[in-house]
Amino acid sequence: MKLRIASLVPSVTELLAALGLAPWLVARTGFCIHPREVLAAVPKVGGTKDVNLPKLRRLAPTHVIVNVDENKRATVEALREFVPHVVVTHPCAPHDNLALYRQMAACFGDVDGVLERGAALGRALEEQLQLTSARTWPRRQVLYCIWREPWMTVARDTYISRMLALVNWHTLPAVEGGAHGAARYPAFSGSEPWLAEVDEVLLSSEPYRFGQAHADEVRRWLGRDVRLVDGELLSWYGPRAAAGVGYLRELAGAQLK
Repeated sequence: MKLRIASLVPSVTELLAALGLAPWLVARTGFCIHPREVLAAVPKVGGTKDVNLPKLRRLAPTHVIVNVDENKRATVEALREFVPHVVVTHPCAPHDNLALYRQMAACFGDVDGVLERGAALGRALEEQLQLTSARTWPRRQVLYCIWREPWMTVARDTYISRMLALVNWHTLPAVEGGAHGAARYPAFSGSEPWLAEVDEVLLSSEPYRFGQAHADEVRRWLGRDVRLVDGELLSWYGPRAAAGVGYLRELAGAQLK
């Protein structure tokens, strides 16, 4: 079987490229933007939630990568009707990247260099995790905003929240959202009692692109310290996980100065 890969998960699309699998990519979503120069010639098949299934079928992938959090169950069920291998991913914490690298190696390890590149990514992440865990971090409670109108944050069982927990930053509200669904990204109005417990607000650069004007607005609104943070480094798993942990450590270290 000639390998033909479609990725419906932006983070995994970037991972496939990092593993040297870009020549076998035949489809991606419009949100799969990294690395831009490598993906420019790869056809788009809609978004993560609104996949153009007829177009994807015509591209005849042998493997389609999906994610529990990002893609709809109905989409995955439809894919199983015409795709030989539907590969389901669901990293929920930074450490889960190690299993993700192994999963991709199990699927595509016959391609030269994939095993070696995956192992190198694993070593880099383990090093960053060890550097982070070697330090004692003061506990802080943070509000991590991903959207406005309505304002939305993250539940504690999301990848983002578990990433922040590496430096003892705990997201509010103190709720879990379950394995999938809207409860993983709760909305808030600004009148919730738990907001009084927030030490700092973090405004992500994606999926909503918060800027300085929003930071000023939130500072006036909630009366808390506000920082703009790189959402891709804090929420994208795959090849940037190690860099994400290092970036988080820098954020936490800067707060201590």
